[in-house]
Amino acid sequence: MLTQLFPFRFDLDASAIAGASLWSLALYLSFSSLTQWVMEQLNRWFNFAERLLYTSVEEFEKTRKGREAQNALYASLLSIVPFLLIGSLCNWGVELSLGRSWAISMGILACMGCGVYELGRRDGQS
Repeated sequence: MLTQLFPFRFDLDASAIAGASLWSLALYLSFSSLTQWVMEQLNRWFNFAERLLYTSVEEFEKTRKGREAQNALYASLLSIVPFLLIGSLCNWGVELSLGRSWAISMGILACMGCGVYELGRRDGQS
């Protein structure tokens, strides 16, 4: 299907995508306070940037609640991007040091370990 859309051919490595996704999930879970901070900053920036698009205060206030909810959704979706980039680097490092066969296995272990850490951290807060 992709060859019909693009005039050139590119290969997607499924193991690299899976490993990078697992590593990014592990990082996303383990650095939950950083995740919240990134989401808040993106949300603030989206709200600020959207405010600049309106000239009328009445029109801005009329649709404010819906736009802020939409901006919060966009911020939560885009907060994944830095973790995907760093997760790709972690996967690449594991592939270089231990080999391709260990990349997904280490990603799964990292996800399990970070998930247990996050559960313990949340239990300790409450």
